Amino acid sequence: MRELEKLFDRIIQRVNINLRELEFDVHPMVNKLVPTGQMTKFYAFYGITPHHPLNLVFKHANLSGSYFLGRCRVTNSLLYKSDIRGDELKKKGDLFQYQEFDIPVDQDEEIRIDDSFLIKTLVHNFSHDPETLERFYIRDTISTHYANIHGSPSDGCYLGPFSTVDLTTMRDCVIGAYSYVQAGEISHLNIEPGTVWVRKPGDFNFMYRYPINQLNNYTYFASGSPPQGVFMDFVEDRKEAFQRVFNVVNIENPVTVPASASLDRFAVIKPKTHIGDNVLVAQRAFLQNSWLGRGANAQENCYIINSKLKGNNVTAHGAKIIEADLATNVFVGFNSFLRGRPNARLSIGQDSIIMPHTIIDTRNPLAIPPGHLVWGLIQEAKDLEVNSMPLKQFSKIDTRICRGSMLFEGSGGSFVSAFQERIHHILEANGAFFDGNLNRGHAQRNQNISFNTLQPYPKGDKEGLYPTIIIQP
Repeated sequence: MRELEKLFDRIIQRVNINLRELEFDVHPMVNKLVPTGQMTKFYAFYGITPHHPLNLVFKHANLSGSYFLGRCRVTNSLLYKSDIRGDELKKKGDLFQYQEFDIPVDQDEEIRIDDSFLIKTLVHNFSHDPETLERFYIRDTISTHYANIHGSPSDGCYLGPFSTVDLTTMRDCVIGAYSYVQAGEISHLNIEPGTVWVRKPGDFNFMYRYPINQLNNYTYFASGSPPQGVFMDFVEDRKEAFQRVFNVVNIENPVTVPASASLDRFAVIKPKTHIGDNVLVAQRAFLQNSWLGRGANAQENCYIINSKLKGNNVTAHGAKIIEADLATNVFVGFNSFLRGRPNARLSIGQDSIIMPHTIIDTRNPLAIPPGHLVWGLIQEAKDLEVNSMPLKQFSKIDTRICRGSMLFEGSGGSFVSAFQERIHHILEANGAFFDGNLNRGHAQRNQNISFNTLQPYPKGDKEGLYPTIIIQP
């Protein structure tokens, strides 16, 4: 195990060098956060399908409990129960649109993870950095529990629990717990916990920051202890349900899955759950007593409990929906937490957009009208007055508006259009519009995946490290 400990020290040193200008020391944040004994207990696994290139290279790394799909290379890194999903990587011959440029892709893109420590992190999508079209790189980076690195190359960064960096290239940055950043390109920034920042330079800028005393109830992370709060308690309470799906080789689905839908082998599905046509349920999703209508999806680390999603609903990575009823075409963004109560349900109207990292936690019945944009912390109906707006009204903003803790500058019309276009793209990519012949997506292509396991050295100085592994067609 000595080599594993040396690798940990190497990663800490490299990240700290990158963050020296911010005077941020990652060591007390992650030291003993995952005991080395835990990193030797779990196998890694990779999926093979007819639709995704198979090209995996692992060198001097720990991969405990992690999942890989597509083209990926990991070197000098620790990956603990992370999902590296390369099913949307660019292919040779594709054209990447950036501003007024159409840039040709010279070779198949790969995810490249070097000198990094990813803890229960999702890596998905493809590099949106026009300078590195063929390589989605994550280097000298530490990412903690349930963070999302989505289409976002990272160099010398630290991500706190439940944070998301989305379609953004980041260098030498600290991303605080439960912060969401979609800003194109950032460097040498320390993003405070609970920041929601969506920017398109020259077009719009959306900024919201959670009141820290209220955010701490949901997620709190400090040196010397694991993440705490409602989010972690919620996940930990359901942890045992995942042990069986990872420990049992052959497992039967307790529900009927239509021929046009896809239920991942490593999702937890409880009885009394309905899965409609063109539905996608990703690995590590959790469904219980819920109804997913045609074209809905539940992405990685999503929990949908005692709820009904009428159809074409996007439940983005890490979102949680409890005791709620969603009409058609409702988008629920990354790591959002939507909780009604059995006798006080939450309902969300058609075509509404729940911004990433939104918390709706109500003990009284709450109805969000159709066609609304919602953000921030909502615990009762009056909170909607400063944390929501009809999409039509938001689209008319052309200068600046401040509501509660939210500041928006620029074109509201461009902001709304960008979200709506992206939601349509997500549904299209996930196969929601499949008609039996055309418009195949992940729900159809992921139906036939075979899984293979990888195991580390069991004893000695290399205990916990995986041997050099090269897997190609």
